[in-house]
Amino acid sequence: MKRCPAKHEGPRLSLLRAGRGLILALCLLFMLPGCSGSEAQSDNNGKTVRSEASSVPVSVAASSRKDMPVEVQAVGSVEPFAAVGIKSQVAGVLEKVNFREGDPVKAGDLLFRIDPRPFDARLHQAMAALAEDRAALDNARKQAARYRPAAEKGYVSEEQSDQAQTSVAVLAAAVAADEAAVESARLDLDNCTIRAPISGYTGALLVDQGNLVKAEADQPLVTINQVTPIKVSFSLSEQALPELKKYLAAGSLAVQAVPDGYHGEPLVGRISFLDNRVDAATGTIRLKATFANPDRILWPGQFVHVRLQLTTRRDATVVPTRAVQTSQNGNFVYVVNQEQRVELRLVTLGFSVGDASVIETGLAVGETVVTDGHLRLAPGVKVSLARADTATDKTEASQ
Repeated sequence: MKRCPAKHEGPRLSLLRAGRGLILALCLLFMLPGCSGSEAQSDNNGKTVRSEASSVPVSVAASSRKDMPVEVQAVGSVEPFAAVGIKSQVAGVLEKVNFREGDPVKAGDLLFRIDPRPFDARLHQAMAALAEDRAALDNARKQAARYRPAAEKGYVSEEQSDQAQTSVAVLAAAVAADEAAVESARLDLDNCTIRAPISGYTGALLVDQGNLVKAEADQPLVTINQVTPIKVSFSLSEQALPELKKYLAAGSLAVQAVPDGYHGEPLVGRISFLDNRVDAATGTIRLKATFANPDRILWPGQFVHVRLQLTTRRDATVVPTRAVQTSQNGNFVYVVNQEQRVELRLVTLGFSVGDASVIETGLAVGETVVTDGHLRLAPGVKVSLARADTATDKTEASQ
């Protein structure tokens, strides 16, 4: 007995046909945007460009000719011009502290006083011993003066005369030792008063009043940092050393320092130290610059951004730094032509200063370059000018 195909397979075929129809409709639906007014079209060379109706808004700037400073940048740390750890030269009780922690002090200001009474007593003791020995020396000299003529006349022996002369010499040496002891005792008494050797700011007080201090202890009583003037230490790559030595030989180099969070004019100092060796571990060389720092903006231990100007590049071709892009083929800029379309132009980047970059080759002065909106660009794309960038003007004004 044969089965009837129409009877049993008809519903299944109907479902398959319906599924195919649905898939076809979905395909047509996804193809509709591509068939109805696409924004892209091909040119005669087969490259895809945007249609006239969909230009890309971009920001632009004109390349200009400017004098640009040739400089290197680094991160430096501020150091005091001088730092002195104050220690006591005598042992005794710290009787007085004449400042508060962090106070500014001037050279010669009283800082500490050690209890002077024991040292005053030693001075008087040494002076008494000196007076005693001076009196004995005076008497010995008189005796020697009497013995010499008596020995010549035979009244006393030569030995007695020589002993009298020896007593004079011994007592003279004792007097000299006593005089030195008096000077030492007087110096110790003077050292009970400790004064500031330099002007600056005091740090943390490490020994409180009333404590017994040791002479020449390992830990200072306080440290004074001189901050006017002040120094900034920083390091540069050893590759900069030849140019650095060249320009240092021609004269003093200016250095700008800007602390984090500081919004005023950069502080200007001068190179005052070039290390005599390159650090083999880091491949850098250390420099120091001295700043007048009258307003005490720079502070020891602070980190600052350092800019060292080596020379000035005259008549350089300059564009905003944002205009320069990077690809596998090197640096490039998008140049806007007279038809309001962009051209990709490979350029040789010299150096950057702030918001401006120097172009060595690949761009002429006066050409218009794109500074913002690069992500939607390709060679030949039509653009509309949203705004003109003035970053290079700002750089020129800052100089």
